[in-house]
Amino acid sequence: MNISAFVDDFENFFGTRPRIFRAPGRVNLIGEHTDYNDGFVMPAAIAFSTYVAVAPRDDRQIAIHSRQFPDQFLFDLDNLPRQRTGTWCDYTLGVARELIARGVKLPGANVLVRGEVPIGAGLSSSASLEVASAFALLGQAASTLPRPEVAKLCRQAENNFVGARVGIMDQFVSCMGKAGHAILLDCRTLQYEAVPIPAEIQLVICNTMVKHDLATGTYNTRRAECEEGVRILAKSSPAIHALRDVSADLLQRHERELSPIISKRCSHVIYENQRTIDAARAFSSGNLTRVGELMAASHCSLRDLYEVSCRELDVMVEAAQDLPGFIGGRMTGGGFGGCTINLVREENAEDFAAQIADRYQAATGIDPQVYIRSAEDGAQELCLT
Repeated sequence: MNISAFVDDFENFFGTRPRIFRAPGRVNLIGEHTDYNDGFVMPAAIAFSTYVAVAPRDDRQIAIHSRQFPDQFLFDLDNLPRQRTGTWCDYTLGVARELIARGVKLPGANVLVRGEVPIGAGLSSSASLEVASAFALLGQAASTLPRPEVAKLCRQAENNFVGARVGIMDQFVSCMGKAGHAILLDCRTLQYEAVPIPAEIQLVICNTMVKHDLATGTYNTRRAECEEGVRILAKSSPAIHALRDVSADLLQRHERELSPIISKRCSHVIYENQRTIDAARAFSSGNLTRVGELMAASHCSLRDLYEVSCRELDVMVEAAQDLPGFIGGRMTGGGFGGCTINLVREENAEDFAAQIADRYQAATGIDPQVYIRSAEDGAQELCLT
């Protein structure tokens, strides 16, 4: 990202010099579809960011623009839309509404957005935009909130205004990411710890370039199936409020009370929570072989029990298995397309990227995009000289 060119673009468009805020996307190393079940996840912020340039206006309006999209928006801060517009600006607009609801006195502002997080790849371009917008608007209001509160506010914006029933993971790691580390997050309590990723390991993200249409509807179906499992299992214990509260032993004892489909969904979430905790321990102890085993088990579970993989994701995972430097990999994100995440030794990363792309193209006829990234810090204001 050429920050100087971005500043120049803002000055040419609005005639004033802005402040610049950035927030990263994320990749989830392990812990998939556990966040909305009050479980554990282990994402890392990555070096794909959304940048928001902002400067004050002398009226009560907020102008939202992006050179990447044709639409330009102008809203009255005292009369913001109550319903989503159905456009990309909803993520910024929803954040503004949540800030105002919390009593933050937002001044008029000109906003220019530039995103480099691949859209539709499951790397949280939406959360990145929300978090960058939140810090930019807070900066304009000369106000602050604790970073976990910013994450919760951004999630509420996506839940309440955009209408997506997402968990807290994406916004949290975009706020709280730490360079060289993943974040082990308890999605119920928001307690977290930074888990070191060895310096010699690169995150190689492989974009299948497909996103099947059933992804959104099936995501909501999976949530409903998990909730049905909780409803049935809670009859055995009033302490059960989410699948996070169900042990493997309790699931086995009451499995006959569940339909085969509900049993599979619950099994994935319950064992995925334990895999995530085990993976954090394995990272901390330097046991990368164990990390790779847990990632492989996670993919199999997502494929066979949660049933959110697809042929392209499975092909990409299989293509990595015997390549030099490969430690472990799996699908990442909601599923039915998007990306896989692979842990690869740094000296092998470039060759790995080239070979897995060739293998995937030969098997599917699709040219993938492969990104070599490291874990980065969370949201911040950039210092302009």
